[in-house]
Amino acid sequence: MSTTDADGVLAEQLLRLTRRLHRIHKQHLEPVGITPAQSRLLRTVAHYDSPPRMADLAARLEVVPRAVTTLVDALEESGNVRRVPDPTNRRVVRIELTDTGRATLRSLRGARRGAAEEILAPLSADQRLVLGGLLSALVDGVPERRC
Repeated sequence: MSTTDADGVLAEQLLRLTRRLHRIHKQHLEPVGITPAQSRLLRTVAHYDSPPRMADLAARLEVVPRAVTTLVDALEESGNVRRVPDPTNRRVVRIELTDTGRATLRSLRGARRGAAEEILAPLSADQRLVLGGLLSALVDGVPERRC
């Protein structure tokens, strides 16, 4: 098999894995009552020291502001976040976690852990370490160096 063919096979395997990851993640989030996109937004809001602006969230998530508005609407409806006025600029709206949102985040941690355990179940501890290094190299775009 040529390098080009092998790369094509790897690319297809990665795409299949991505679809499987998404499906399993979605299944584990279902009991929490949240979608993967809402989960990502909620975790992003939680990473800020103070309530972020919608524009901050859109930039961090690399999505258009309208996508954030739709997610915030759903999370606000479920009581996970609330819109609050900016103390220094009344035209700016910030997004704040509620107590319900913090409880949902705790549930999300368990759901994500369960999804990871299901996905990684076929791998030994050593294989997981190797996979972690390989994924870091792919995510960071820098080849892993061995001593």
